[in-house]
Amino acid sequence: MKILDWYILKRYLLTFLMMLLLFIPIGITVDLAEKVGKIIENEAPFGEVTAYYIDFTVYFANLLFPLFLFLSVIWFTSKLANNTEIVAFLSSGVSFTRFLRPYLIGATIVASVALVLGMYLAPIASQGFNEFKYNYLKKNKKIQKTRDVYQQINDNDYIYVSSFIPKTKSGSNFTYEHFEGNELKYKIFADYIRFIEKDSSYRLTSYVKRTFENGFETVEKERRKDTIFPFELEDLTPVEYAAETKSYGELLRFIKAEKKRGSQNIGRYEVVKLKKWSLPVSIFILTIIAVAVSSVKRRGGMGVNLAFGIAIAMIYVFFDKIFGVMAEQSNFSPVIAVWFPNIIFGILAIYLLQNAKR
Repeated sequence: MKILDWYILKRYLLTFLMMLLLFIPIGITVDLAEKVGKIIENEAPFGEVTAYYIDFTVYFANLLFPLFLFLSVIWFTSKLANNTEIVAFLSSGVSFTRFLRPYLIGATIVASVALVLGMYLAPIASQGFNEFKYNYLKKNKKIQKTRDVYQQINDNDYIYVSSFIPKTKSGSNFTYEHFEGNELKYKIFADYIRFIEKDSSYRLTSYVKRTFENGFETVEKERRKDTIFPFELEDLTPVEYAAETKSYGELLRFIKAEKKRGSQNIGRYEVVKLKKWSLPVSIFILTIIAVAVSSVKRRGGMGVNLAFGIAIAMIYVFFDKIFGVMAEQSNFSPVIAVWFPNIIFGILAIYLLQNAKR
C-alpha cells in the first residue's frame, strides 16, 4: 500500500473513531438528563443504570454507524481540500478512482465491524437496553399482547389463553387443540396454566381432556395435572423488540416459527433482519457521497460541505424511518422498505462521483 493510501486510511479511521468518542458521551449526557428523574423515582440500581448506558452505547453506535462515518469523511476530506492536498494528489497523476481506493478500504473495515456488531453484539445490547427501559422508564407501556392470545404452534396444534401474565409465565382459560388434517383429535381445557421452570413443565388447574376417535368421545378430568407442551408461553406473544435481541441465526429461526404461527408482526421482524445487511452496504454508499461532495475546495470552506452533508444525512434518516414504519405497520414490502434508501442514495453516489471525476 502506498504512502497516500496509508495517509488517507489513517485519517479515515481515526476521524471516525474521534467522531464516535465525541458524540456518544454527548448522547449519554442528553439521555441521562432527560431520564434521571424516572431513574431516581423508580429506584433503579446503580449497577443496572451503568449496564444500561453500556448497552445504550453499543445500541446507538450500531444504528448510527453510517451517519457518524459520513460526517467524519466529510470533515477530514474537506480539510484535505482546503489545504489543497487533494489538488496536489490529483496533479501528481493519481486518478480520482485511485484516490478513492483507501476510502473504500476503510469502508470495508468499518462495514465488517458493523456487520459483526449487528449480527451478534448489538442484539445482546438491545436486550439489556430494552429490558431496562421497560422495567424502569416505561413501566406502564404495553409491549406484548396479553389478552385473547390465540396462536398456531405448528402445523397441527393451536393454543388459546384469555389472559396472559408474562411476569409469572401463566395464563387463564387455557385451550389446546390438536388436529390431524382437518379432523380434531383432542382438545385440552384448563382454568389456569403456569410454566414450572424447575422441570420445564406446565401445571394445569381444573384439567379436562376430550379425545375424539372413531366417532366416540372420551373425557379425562383431573384437579391438577403437570405435563409438557412444545412451547413456552412468552414465545407465543413476543415482546415488540424481540427480533432486535436475537443473533442472526436465532432471528432466522424466530421468523420461521412466527410465520408458522401466523404472526401479524412479520413485517417488523423482516425489517430487522434485512437491516443487518443493508447497514454495511450504506457505509460504502455514504462514503462515496461524502468524498464526492467534500473533495472540491469551496468558497464557503468546510462549513458548506458539512451543511450539505448534514442535509443529506437527515434526508437519508427520513427515508429510512418512513419506509421502515410502513413495512412494520402495513403490507408494504420489507425488502423495498429497507433497500429503497440505499438504491436512491446509491444512484446519487454514482452521479456525484461522475461529476467529481470531471
